[in-house]
Amino acid sequence: MIYFESNFNSTGKKGSLEVICGSMFSGKTEELIRRLRRAEFAKQRVEIFKPAIDNRFSEDEVVSHDHHSILSTPVDSSQNILLLAGDVDVIGIDEAQFFDDGIVDVCNKLATMGFRVIVAGLDMDFRGVPFGPMPALMAIADDVTKEHAICVRCGSPAYVSHRLVADNKQVLLGEKDEYEPICRHCFEAEKQKQSKGSLF
Repeated sequence: MIYFESNFNSTGKKGSLEVICGSMFSGKTEELIRRLRRAEFAKQRVEIFKPAIDNRFSEDEVVSHDHHSILSTPVDSSQNILLLAGDVDVIGIDEAQFFDDGIVDVCNKLATMGFRVIVAGLDMDFRGVPFGPMPALMAIADDVTKEHAICVRCGSPAYVSHRLVADNKQVLLGEKDEYEPICRHCFEAEKQKQSKGSLF
């Protein structure tokens, strides 16, 4: 894939927005880190941001489920990204679904200013509902990559992150004890099984 095809701003500097999406355990963060590392190898200046609430593995690193990591800056709101984005070429943003809706305008503005912006996040929540600002980010992106985990029940490509604990909050940080990746067929079967007094 070619990731540098994008718009020119008034200075002639290229900018673009790439979105990496999918369920939990699909390798989204791993792919984000891979692209950012490649940019660093190419001697490009890189800055990475993540939502401050996501401290599952580290306070100041983006960490994949495979335990690869890259130093990041935790921020409380999307506007802080605009304030903190320095003299860099590439901006990475992890767990974008946890940001406020302003992240869409922030990413669009950064891309228009000439930054290469790479965003990773869950496209759907545990109910199979589009998650936060992700649909809008995908709509304005120059490139969208959908990663797939493997359904733990049948081995098909996973469709959604099924929640294993009884909690209806949309945002519930967790790992394999709280979520499992399952395919569309297994997800629908689970919804029918739990249709009376379920999480859905």
